Amino acid sequence: VQLVESGGGSVQSGGSLRLSCSASGIPNSKYFWAWFRQPPGKERERVATIDSDGGTTYAASVKGRFTISQDNAKNTLYLRMNSLKPEDTAMYYCAADRFIAYYKSGSPVYEYRHWGQGTQVTVSS
Repeated sequence: VQLVESGGGSVQSGGSLRLSCSASGIPNSKYFWAWFRQPPGKERERVATIDSDGGTTYAASVKGRFTISQDNAKNTLYLRMNSLKPEDTAMYYCAADRFIAYYKSGSPVYEYRHWGQGTQVTVSS
C-alpha cells in the first residue's frame, strides 16, 4: 500500500490549491479516507473525511472553503482548498482505512492504517 500526496506549494492569502493523494494497493471505493494537517509546532488535526458512500465531514475551520472528493477510477483522493489563509499553512497528509484504536469516555478514537508522506502548503499574507 502506498499513498503519495502532491499539489502543495506556496500561495498568497485568498488563493487556491488542489491536493491529490494517489493510492496504490487499495481500492479507493472501499475505504474511509481523510486529509489531516500539521502546522509547524502544533498537533496534527483532521481536516476532512470521506466515507465509502461519499459522505463528507469537515473541520469547522475549513468548512465552506475546502472540498474533499475522490476519483475511484483513478484511485485518487483530492482536497480542493479555496480562500486560503495564512493559518492554513501546514504539512498536509492523506490517510486511509480508518479503524477504532480504543475507546475514551465511551466514544471511539479512530486511527488510520495507511498514511502518505505529506505535502507542504504555505500561505503568505
